[in-house]
Amino acid sequence: MLRRLSVLDRIRIGLLGLGLLFVVTGLLPVREAGDQLARIAPILLFLGAVIVLAELTKEAQVFDVIATRMATAGRGNYLALFLLCTAFASLVTMFLNLDTTAVLLTPVMLALAARTGIAALPLAMTTVWLANTASLLLPISNLTNLLAMERLDMSVQEFAGRLWFPQLVSIMVTMVFLWVFFWRRGRRGADRYDPPVPEPVADPVLFRTAAVVCLLFIAAILLELPIEVAALAAAVLMIAAFAWRDRSKLTFALFPWQLLVFVTGLFLVVPTLSRYGLADVLGALAGTGGGGDGAYRASAIGTGLANLINNLPAYTAVEKVIPVGNQDQLLALLIGTNVGSVITPWASLAILLWFEWCRRSGVRVPIPTFVLAGAGLAVVGVGATVGALLLTA
Repeated sequence: MLRRLSVLDRIRIGLLGLGLLFVVTGLLPVREAGDQLARIAPILLFLGAVIVLAELTKEAQVFDVIATRMATAGRGNYLALFLLCTAFASLVTMFLNLDTTAVLLTPVMLALAARTGIAALPLAMTTVWLANTASLLLPISNLTNLLAMERLDMSVQEFAGRLWFPQLVSIMVTMVFLWVFFWRRGRRGADRYDPPVPEPVADPVLFRTAAVVCLLFIAAILLELPIEVAALAAAVLMIAAFAWRDRSKLTFALFPWQLLVFVTGLFLVVPTLSRYGLADVLGALAGTGGGGDGAYRASAIGTGLANLINNLPAYTAVEKVIPVGNQDQLLALLIGTNVGSVITPWASLAILLWFEWCRRSGVRVPIPTFVLAGAGLAVVGVGATVGALLLTA
């Protein structure tokens, strides 16, 4: 069994093992570990269910049909295709979370590139950047958002109402960087592309069912049903549909155990590190000011730490040292860990998964370009998005 585990899988299991070791040795008290696990239990349920929902939606060819119709609607015009692709990637990230964009939308986009002769890298970079920078609007968009909403005791509508303008700014900045670095004529290498010929879906019943279930899931979130309940109900409906129409797709591989193991391990390791000095260092860096200075400092720390150790442990570590009443500072930290986690290949789980898909598809990603362009996007994107947050305070 171990021989079939990838390097990333072994790291995830090792992280969980380290966290359990901290509990067994008393470095992390059992009560505190229990509190951490109780906090993330609904989140783990949501993550598991929404990934199953997204995987089965992909198997029903919903993403394939949308991507093909986008390319057809673009009629060979790269600017039109660019606008459609950025809108699609942003909406998938907002309503089905960033890992869905990285894991499921990326292979669809790369397959579309192969069918149409479109350069693969611009499409791939669109999915990975917007998976991170478009993940501010809703609690379901990013695991860090769920944690922030819980800490601030906000409703879904309050959360979206506070972040819709920063989210718009973040997406606009990302679009500028995507066009300059990857989509303009000098980068993509062609004036026009050949629109693909639409292909019929294999099972129209599954396709329509998946589309309706996704719409119902989004409606449930907007109606402020508990997100874990909405995701679980949608996943169960999709599993029932595939049990009826195509049981071969219902395999253990649908269950995202790697992600759940990774998150659980983080929530045991990071609190332990915080108990033994990390919290003091981060508290000194972040300060206790709740104004603009505190917001920019929190976003800078979140950006830097996310690109050093990954955005999820970065958020959980810094969150602990920010006073509960400093709403703007906490949301600025969220901006740093979401929008700013685009520089290193390990800055977010979505990027790690994205790199794996690019490798499997034979798409070469120039690391210097990835890092330098990502650094520019992080600096400008985080700065502009925090500015938008403060303007609407």
